[in-house]
Amino acid sequence: MTVEVANNKIDWYCKHTWRRSANNTKWCLIGCSIGDFGTIAFFQFTGIPWATLSIMLLAIFNGLLTSIILETIILMRQQINLSSALKTAMGMSIISMVSMEIAMNSVDWFLTGGAKLTWWVIPIMLVVGFLTPWPYNYWRLKKYNKACH
Repeated sequence: MTVEVANNKIDWYCKHTWRRSANNTKWCLIGCSIGDFGTIAFFQFTGIPWATLSIMLLAIFNGLLTSIILETIILMRQQINLSSALKTAMGMSIISMVSMEIAMNSVDWFLTGGAKLTWWVIPIMLVVGFLTPWPYNYWRLKKYNKACH
């Protein structure tokens, strides 16, 4: 199947691009999950009485921050200097990261009432968090040849 996008055709059956975009999405998910889950766990374990929405918004922000930090580290390990690595990491697709974070926190909200990590909700959050931006990351890679790393 190909889709016409501004006079360019996108081939949605390229296994190489799906694998590469899946790997990029995986690293984004790991980075986002560290900050997101860490924030929710902190409030869950300490019992600090913040509103659920406030905790979830902070979790989203921290997820974006840890994703950028992880990406910067990955890029620096590929012999890219700190300045260039940070610039690249901050230039990653914000659409992808925000959609991932919103999807993960929406699952938590709908299944647990929000800001509650349980053994059964975490895998669902991770799967939905991965699947939500993956097609966009594929499209971005195919159309612009842009990836995080």
